[in-house]
Amino acid sequence: MTVLHSEDLVNWEICGHTVPDLTQIGPELNWDRMNRYGKGIWAGTLRYHEGRFYIFFGTPDEGFFMTSAPKAEGPWEPLTQLMSEKGWDDCSVMWDTDGKAYFVGTHFADGYKTYLYDMSTDGKSIDLKSARLVNEGSYREANKLIKVGDWYYLVFSEHRSDKGRYVMAKRSRFITGPYEEEKQLALPGREYKEPNQGGIVEGKSGEWYFLTHHGTGDWAGRVASLLPVTWIDGWPIIGTVIGDSIGSMCWTGKMPFDGKKKYEIKTSDDFKDKELDVHWQWNYQPRAEMFSLRERKGWLRLKAFKPLKENRLLSAGNTLTQRCFRTKHSEVTVKMDVSGMADGQRSGLCHFSSHSGAIGLVKDGDLCYIEYRHDDNSLKGPSVESKYVWLKSEWSLDGKSKFYYSIDGNNFIQFGDEYQLCWGYYRGDRLGLYCFNDKSEDGYVDIDFFNYKMDK
Repeated sequence: MTVLHSEDLVNWEICGHTVPDLTQIGPELNWDRMNRYGKGIWAGTLRYHEGRFYIFFGTPDEGFFMTSAPKAEGPWEPLTQLMSEKGWDDCSVMWDTDGKAYFVGTHFADGYKTYLYDMSTDGKSIDLKSARLVNEGSYREANKLIKVGDWYYLVFSEHRSDKGRYVMAKRSRFITGPYEEEKQLALPGREYKEPNQGGIVEGKSGEWYFLTHHGTGDWAGRVASLLPVTWIDGWPIIGTVIGDSIGSMCWTGKMPFDGKKKYEIKTSDDFKDKELDVHWQWNYQPRAEMFSLRERKGWLRLKAFKPLKENRLLSAGNTLTQRCFRTKHSEVTVKMDVSGMADGQRSGLCHFSSHSGAIGLVKDGDLCYIEYRHDDNSLKGPSVESKYVWLKSEWSLDGKSKFYYSIDGNNFIQFGDEYQLCWGYYRGDRLGLYCFNDKSEDGYVDIDFFNYKMDK
């Protein structure tokens, strides 16, 4: 689970991850199971209370968890499980002004019923017997519990088949309810991919904003937007106000604050550090002894082992990934030393979500050759005798990737079909470096650099 930092709510940088060991959640997220595509960490809540940062989140099969840290960068404490039950999501918490703490979660498996619980002041337990029903039905989820003035607000999203998904709120003078007053805060906006899941925050100058990622995604993922909030009759109306009662999507606005530093998401890497940079993520918990940044200084070494299913990229452990972005033109170039590859090994550069496309190399006996992959189907290319091979992917606004290879780093040859980047498992396309061996636990590749260029 990634934590980002910003000074202006627009420009962001990744500052860390809260769950370095996914097996704390459960064994199905480990490299030897890989059985949680689309069922990992769902929407969570970040809170700051008495000098500590707190993260609360749920997974649809394992339940609710929390962790805390003195800094957003960490180190984050080992996870504490708050509830061990399937079918829950989208939690939120609040420490009230009297010091008491509360937890909200939705039981989507039981008619999308949302309950408010008493929580311990350290955030490490909830009193399940204290459950108070505060919302239900209409696929209501994406909870955020906030207090503004004398009102407590439960902000959430609702879905109706004839309208789509949109933002709603309930309010009460008391945190425990009853939450009888209810209002729709924004129009559905299906044509805008339904901005609805996010948090209402107050800016440094006293203005209010709704930071949301949109409910519908495509190959670029679920896009994030920052929308203005206008308070009308005690309700936070989101976006451009229509009349005096409801909001709609807006595309421009004044910067909330002129930050001293314009943060951005790092993408490229020369692997000169002793630890992986925070912009990288593993596809499932990795096998720790099968990669190294220390065995060859300035190179990332990926060691091959058998996938859970033969020749299936999405069943291969230790695929190193990062997010793919939609820009006018993007290209990723990777330099690999393939001299350590062993018989049966496959390694290369890939795109993946529910489907995958890749260009890489295969070692078959003494022969090493280029391979294009679309899902688990492959196209054999020319043999390669060079120690070094460069691989490249290029794509533009349409998300159609073309793959290339080179043996000198200057002259690139296109190979394979055009691959359409795609959406799947509630996320967009991921870029990845893969390395596996169908025959044995043998062989490795060394990666000199991962160069990601974007023309915005």
